Amino acid sequence: MSLHSETPSKAPSGWKSVLKRAWPTIRILLSIGLLWKATSGIDWHAILESEIQMEPWWFLAALISATTACLCGGFRWAFLMRKVGFQGRFRNYILLYFTGALVNQGLPSTLGGDSYRAITATHLDKTGTLTGKKDLDNELYHSVDLEHATPRLRLSFAMVLVDRLLGLAGNNLLGGIGLIIGGATLAAWGTDLGYLVTGIMIAVGLIIALVLAIKPTYRLLEKVLERFHMRNALPGIHIAFSWPYNVGQAAYAIGVHCLLIFTFFCCLRAYGVTAPIASLMIGLPALSLLLMLPISISGWGLREATLSSVLALWGVNQSITVLASISFGAITVISVLPGAYFLLKRK
Repeated sequence: MSLHSETPSKAPSGWKSVLKRAWPTIRILLSIGLLWKATSGIDWHAILESEIQMEPWWFLAALISATTACLCGGFRWAFLMRKVGFQGRFRNYILLYFTGALVNQGLPSTLGGDSYRAITATHLDKTGTLTGKKDLDNELYHSVDLEHATPRLRLSFAMVLVDRLLGLAGNNLLGGIGLIIGGATLAAWGTDLGYLVTGIMIAVGLIIALVLAIKPTYRLLEKVLERFHMRNALPGIHIAFSWPYNVGQAAYAIGVHCLLIFTFFCCLRAYGVTAPIASLMIGLPALSLLLMLPISISGWGLREATLSSVLALWGVNQSITVLASISFGAITVISVLPGAYFLLKRK
């Protein structure tokens, strides 16, 4: 009996180990495959013959918009960190946000960059100096067990999570509004889906606000956080989700995503093409949700395939969409280069 019970337990661990080692390579191959699929349909000869009137100034506008979007996201996270007691300067937290975004450019999902900024933030002092560099290196290169992590590290991860949830809420609300405006072009049920998504997001926001407003549920939340030695997270949670701050946070998050939509709009305009705003309000939020899946490297390939398919429904040339999407990816990388500051500082 014991012999049979041990054999199945060893097999899964062996397969998991092999899959864990092979998965980065698989993701790279998936990105290459998706990118090849998206670019293989481009008729380069037809594009050259069409004499596209490129307008490089639109690329500059796209870069400014993308940088501003990251700057706004960094400011929100810095505000949350300061609210819960971290004493670093706003400038340093914003730069660290850029660093996390830069780290994400070489990773398949946002988890790597988020972990990087959450861990590094706990080693920042008031002057912006990194303390305990040996411990920092150890934490960055080994998996973090939050169950046994210090309260400070848990708190930092909690604020990264709150920041991500606010971003996700803004993304979904913008996508829902886009579906309400132009969902009928996508599918017969597109508009209804838009109302459903928007309604769900509003309902969730109201429920969380009620939990924070009603004393019994608020005390229960306090006890839960106290159990995990994270009671200091309450001010950040309050400023993010309680009424009426949640309305401002939702509007702010939508504004950040609007900047990203404008970035892609500028990339299209650089190639002399325009797309209905509703189509971008649907395509980019949907893409953001897909990028949460660890199936590509920083969205390369998946972004081009998704946007070219979605915008084609509005008559946008797929070849131009792929070119604009590649440009969007390149501009995104350039816009987060200030994040190299902390990477170089650790050397």
